[in-house]
Amino acid sequence: MDPSSVIIAVTGVAGTLGAALLTQRGSERAKRREIELVRALEDAREYRSLRRTCYVELNRDARQFTTALNRHLHVMRERGVEDADRAALDEARSAHRDRYSEAQMIAPAAVLVRARAANQALTQVYGQVKRLERGEPGPGETLESASRAQYEIWETLRAMRNAMRRDLGVSPED
Repeated sequence: MDPSSVIIAVTGVAGTLGAALLTQRGSERAKRREIELVRALEDAREYRSLRRTCYVELNRDARQFTTALNRHLHVMRERGVEDADRAALDEARSAHRDRYSEAQMIAPAAVLVRARAANQALTQVYGQVKRLERGEPGPGETLESASRAQYEIWETLRAMRNAMRRDLGVSPED
């Protein structure tokens, strides 16, 4: 057998095996990239679902806290506040606080700015209501000023809701 024939045969076999190996590796890389892309899409979908759930609950609990403040102010005007009234207000406050804490871990900065503003407004009115309830109002604090502040929270909640909707892609950017 001629050595050049052997070299040519070995080179042909090596080339054939090398091409198959390279094709297999390329196919594995493409499959890995496809799996990574699918995982990234699933993660993004899961994160969006998590944000949506958080936003729904935060919106609901902030609205319920605002309504509870309004109801408490009416009770203060109409009759004396009872333990059940205090418990209802504190329950609404607690639910909102839990949702806001969750949003702090999930929501992007644009939403957190609005959620923080709503939380601060709710907390300020809650403090004012509790001081009025104890008969120790701060300077300028009256039932009327607390009612106005409570009413103004609705606009803050609207801004928060709009930021959440934009983040979810439900509403177009401003």
